[in-house]
Amino acid sequence: MATKIRLQRHGHKRYAYYHIVIADSRAPRNGKFIERIGSYNPNTNPATIDLNFDRALYWVTVGAEPTDTTRNILSDEGVLLMKHLQGGVKKGAFDEAEANKRFAAWKASRSAAITSLQEKISSETKEQAKKRHEEEAAKNQAKVAALAKKQAEESAALAAKAVDAAKEAAAAAAPEQTAN
Repeated sequence: MATKIRLQRHGHKRYAYYHIVIADSRAPRNGKFIERIGSYNPNTNPATIDLNFDRALYWVTVGAEPTDTTRNILSDEGVLLMKHLQGGVKKGAFDEAEANKRFAAWKASRSAAITSLQEKISSETKEQAKKRHEEEAAKNQAKVAALAKKQAEESAALAAKAVDAAKEAAAAAAPEQTAN
């Protein structure tokens, strides 16, 4: 039986997440599978991968063929590197302890890279939020200044009308007094 390591789609329209499964290559995409070894959620930034490392390594070593996307996922998680290192141990190039040491060094550098990426993303989002806040504050200050200018013009116009009305009243009262 030809087995594949592939993705099984779940979720709703435009928001898919995937189960990583071992399935017969003749089975339909979301059909019967042998074992579920993890999940993959591309909707998060960076994508969230939950993988049973030991079972994935077992299936790769017994000959299950990963699809292109699952090959990238397994590579990112280090399953294919561990398979490669185990091949070196079988050939006698180095011992098991050296293989574990190399894998641990790779895993540490990988986790440091992921951590720095997450920090970069979070700092960029904070910076963008700060920039949006400053722009909003500048717009609000401009609106307040425009409103204050408009109110000052309106009050000046009302004051001018009041002065004109007072002058007219005084002018109207002055001829009445001269007529008396």
